[in-house]
Amino acid sequence: MNFNEQCYDLLIKIPEGKITTYKLMAEALNIPKAYRAVGNAMAKNKVPIIIPCHRVVKSDGGIGGFALGAARKIELLEEEGITIKNNIVINLRKYLWDFK
Repeated sequence: MNFNEQCYDLLIKIPEGKITTYKLMAEALNIPKAYRAVGNAMAKNKVPIIIPCHRVVKSDGGIGGFALGAARKIELLEEEGITIKNNIVINLRKYLWDFK
């Protein structure tokens, strides 16, 4: 399984209403400094809702990128119950998924 596939495999385990960060995904893959590579894998995702890369945000709670645009990412996250204000996830810790 290549790196992107490992990212996607991890990502599909995150349930609706939960999110993670690029950094936490890299740590879960045991490559803590690979957070940019995680971002690149998300950008290459050909099925961005089926493999829910909208559930990956920046460590500071910022929305980050999304193939279908930031507005659509916010819409999807809000539909899942995530609170967002000014493109920042409010109370990030409340929504973080624990991969352990």
